Amino acid sequence: MYESKNQGLISSIAFISRLLKHLGFTLLLLVFSLAVGMIGYVVFEHFSWIDAFLNSAMLLGGMGPVNPPITYAGKMFAGLYALYAGLVFIVSAALLLFTPIVHRVLHLFHLDEHN
Repeated sequence: MYESKNQGLISSIAFISRLLKHLGFTLLLLVFSLAVGMIGYVVFEHFSWIDAFLNSAMLLGGMGPVNPPITYAGKMFAGLYALYAGLVFIVSAALLLFTPIVHRVLHLFHLDEHN
């Protein structure tokens, strides 16, 4: 996916394009995750769509739910969704957004070694 340490540095335009692709994939993952959370809250806790959005967004943002679940199924869903949301945050931030930047910085170090 990325250039090897023996290849030259890609152009700034190619790097920005790579960043935009990663950002687009991250946004798709977050929109999908938000939709799953909203549907779960509507189905299991019978929240309104706006309350489901608020609770899902707060969990994805790492803040925690606003309205605690009442039903057994809702509590199970909220717990599993909270675990999932934490993983999505880590994956989207670390792997999808920071990886191209870290790779470019490390690649610059390797270019200095070969010169």
